[in-house]
Amino acid sequence: MRPTWTDASFLLAASLLVALGGCSTSKDAVLPHGDSTMLDIWNQETGGGASSSQASRRLLDARQSLRRPLTEADIRAEQAVNSTYTRTAANEIYRQFHRLPNPDLVMYVFPHLAGTDPAPVPGYTTVFPLYQRVQYAMPGERLEAY
Repeated sequence: MRPTWTDASFLLAASLLVALGGCSTSKDAVLPHGDSTMLDIWNQETGGGASSSQASRRLLDARQSLRRPLTEADIRAEQAVNSTYTRTAANEIYRQFHRLPNPDLVMYVFPHLAGTDPAPVPGYTTVFPLYQRVQYAMPGERLEAY
């Protein structure tokens, strides 16, 4: 008897199921459970807890070396940056968010017939803005007037 295409498709499906079945594993095999909690792992890795005061001291020293005090120049620069965005009576009348240009487009409409009863409409010129909405720039992004 001649093999048919259904026999070949059955063999292909069976081999696919066997191949995919070999890839399956259990969650416990990949991520085994232990008796330690997250706090225990944290204390073990960071040297915290009562077991190792030398390790915790090294960790605190490493953290302290990363910290540095602010210099006088840093404090002055921070105040200057913050003052540009702070609203005061002096800068309240000036705009911080300038409008971006929205040029007008001029369009000529040729003479045509319009309506259900075709009525002649003479040619005319109309003006409309390029963008639908008014767009604003971020502070300091656009300083020149248009």
